[in-house]
Amino acid sequence: MKWNKFTLKTRSEVEDIVISTLADVGIEGVEIQDKQPLTESDKKQMFVDIMPDIPDDDGIAYLNFYLDVDEDKEKVLADVRAALAEMQEFLDLGECTITESETEDKDWINNWKQYFKQFYVDDILIIPSWEEVKPEDRDKMIIHIDPGTAFGTGMHETTQLCIRQLKKYVTKDTELLDVGTGSGILSIIALKLGARHAVGTDLDPCAVPAVEENKEVNGIPVEAFDMMIGNIIDDKEVQDKVGYEKYDIVTANILADVLVPLTPVIVHQMKPGAVYITSGILDVKEEVVKEAVVAAGLEVVEVTHQGEWVSVTARKPM
Repeated sequence: MKWNKFTLKTRSEVEDIVISTLADVGIEGVEIQDKQPLTESDKKQMFVDIMPDIPDDDGIAYLNFYLDVDEDKEKVLADVRAALAEMQEFLDLGECTITESETEDKDWINNWKQYFKQFYVDDILIIPSWEEVKPEDRDKMIIHIDPGTAFGTGMHETTQLCIRQLKKYVTKDTELLDVGTGSGILSIIALKLGARHAVGTDLDPCAVPAVEENKEVNGIPVEAFDMMIGNIIDDKEVQDKVGYEKYDIVTANILADVLVPLTPVIVHQMKPGAVYITSGILDVKEEVVKEAVVAAGLEVVEVTHQGEWVSVTARKPM
């Protein structure tokens, strides 16, 4: 399907209210292009730790929206211009021009799949559902993961560091808590390694369908892996629902700046002797995380590295 692309040039300071106005006239899914740096809150929500250098903010935002080529674009644009004209009476929208172009014929939902290919983490094959398992790989542990457009695939070094630690510590009696579960890959691998049960928490409601789809494709029983949405760091209701002194292993593949406040909270979910596997840590923040782990009363038992990324594994005293 071809799409008509429209680019509205406005001021970055007003992009949110402009997007809201576009939504009021029926336009959703606006793409923002600006030079505003992410806030610390944005980085935590997006699991971004470092950003490349970008040009200085020039105060300009380009808002892209798309219309089906069969849609009455003249009517839609008339509604957009009328709404913007009304706004301009009390708000400076900048240049407020709209340019038009036609996109390539793309499958916008599935286009990302070209970047996700099967790969190995030691003897574990991680493969998307649309690829075939080769005959020579059928005797390996095979994990089917469809991350969708919101979550990682396991290709990142931080996930691989966690997977290798899970291989060392999972037993048939393991109760696992996976904080920031995303696609569910760590919990699913733990269950395939023999863990008894897993609980995942995440801030993003999109994790629920992603996990359900990946459970099904990997043959994980419904009752073996439970999902909860909410912030376990500061939401007492989530903490209570997850449970206390209940887990043999806790995994947290999250940013270092999130691990620091998470660690003193999560120790209460861990059984005595439980293992805490963390990653998402840039090497420059290794000491910060280790200090947080020790301050929470845990003992650092192993630190592993892959590229510039670090995994810190700790244990709760008996």
